[in-house]
Amino acid sequence: MPTIKKPNQHFDATLYTGTGSAQTITNAGGFQPDFVWIKRRNGSPSDNHVLQDSVRGLDKFLISNSTAAEASQGDSDGVTSYNTNGFTLGYTNSDAWNSNTNTYVGWQWKAGGASTVNTSGSISSNVSVNTTAGFSIVTYTGNGTAGATVGHGLGVAPVFVIWKNRSVAGTAWLVQGNNIGNPTDGWLLTLHTTNQRFQSTDNNNTFGSTTITLDYADSQNGNGNSMVAYCFAEVEGYSKFGSYTGNGSADGPFVYLGFRPRFVMIKRTDGGTANWYLLDSARSPYNLSANMLFPNLSAGETSTAEDNKDFLSNGFKVRTSNQESNISGGTYIYMAFAEAPFKFSNAR
Repeated sequence: MPTIKKPNQHFDATLYTGTGSAQTITNAGGFQPDFVWIKRRNGSPSDNHVLQDSVRGLDKFLISNSTAAEASQGDSDGVTSYNTNGFTLGYTNSDAWNSNTNTYVGWQWKAGGASTVNTSGSISSNVSVNTTAGFSIVTYTGNGTAGATVGHGLGVAPVFVIWKNRSVAGTAWLVQGNNIGNPTDGWLLTLHTTNQRFQSTDNNNTFGSTTITLDYADSQNGNGNSMVAYCFAEVEGYSKFGSYTGNGSADGPFVYLGFRPRFVMIKRTDGGTANWYLLDSARSPYNLSANMLFPNLSAGETSTAEDNKDFLSNGFKVRTSNQESNISGGTYIYMAFAEAPFKFSNAR
């Protein structure tokens, strides 16, 4: 039995049109988000992916398609408050958040509201955690020492972690997960690039039920640097982090999730170069689903036959043979969140 019957009370994708003046965005689930990822959809080139969260502070943002350090947008731009049923945008006519007449999507995750100090590790962290949905936002100051530990608050070992060094420009968006390869062996991807997975001798991290054991790399433990880690554990019927092998056919693989997806992010991990693919049922409410955005690019939304997917009651079906999602023999990882558990979902 799924523990989360209404996934949109923990994650949602919300569409809106910019006004160039302050406006409030309401999500369908009626929850207060702690992590908001916004992307302008129209225009090519368009604008950056901007990521904000309640732990780092309202005026702070990061860009997933850039290695830039954390920046401040001031109190007239970006997300200016996290509300009980969404978020409010400032009044500046900014292309990244709220430019007049431009179209946007806001992906929102619920953590635990105001952060608390976690002393489970050798490094103290500030953590906002939603144990029901398997998600926590963790900030800490690195010490550059292999073997240091930091608490994540989930109560179970995370299976997927996205890191960013907030202080130093040029440091990678580090992505590690069991579906990429054992983090202890240093397997990783970078969110801002098309690179295939690779091993790093200074990023051998261990995911435990209370802490993450860190290596010494700047991307997750730079000495004296401010860090953020978005930590995810799998929850049956709500979230899934897995992999599949491509068959190079327009009749591509079916990937079982155990729920009808709301959000799916895909990345090829072997051979060549491939963009990260991001699809959601807010932007593509009917099959075939093909409205794609790319976390590693500022490009606007595309919709071509090369992007075709079906969102089904219990997973998704790939309907293309392109290298980003289904080259023959290719290995792909995915990150997916539910619109409805299989037990309660209907076909689209």
